[in-house]
Amino acid sequence: MTEPAGAMDAARLETDGWTRMSGTQFNEAAGPYWIRKDGSGRTVGLLGEDQHGNGHVGTIHGGVLMTFADIALGMGVVDAANTRDCVTLQLQMQFTAAAPIGSFLTCRPELVRRTSQIVFMRGLIMAGERTIASADGIWKLLDAEKLAALKAG
Repeated sequence: MTEPAGAMDAARLETDGWTRMSGTQFNEAAGPYWIRKDGSGRTVGLLGEDQHGNGHVGTIHGGVLMTFADIALGMGVVDAANTRDCVTLQLQMQFTAAAPIGSFLTCRPELVRRTSQIVFMRGLIMAGERTIASADGIWKLLDAEKLAALKAG
């Protein structure tokens, strides 16, 4: 998927068919994230803003890229399992290039395998046509009892 042409901002993203994801807690603070759906799934986006940066080099921080991968691939889990009740067991990243502040990042989650309790996902983080990182991860699907135990502490 290519990066929309021209200056990137919320209005331009909406014009290009992106919808801002309403998040809560950490997800809201780390974003905002954007979603665009088509017939074969969804792509998740993040506009790299000043708060996402390595101030001393002008690029998007690696921790932001890892968070973005966790969010994007996690959304793929939601689609694959039709539930939001899941947790990340493992996330692995390979950084391949830097992304300057102002880059619009995209990731299209890809289901590798789903069992009754585990989902394996992968995806490429792109800035336009350039691959910035690759990620793969494993998610655990939670049943109601396990979810209640997590919430109870």
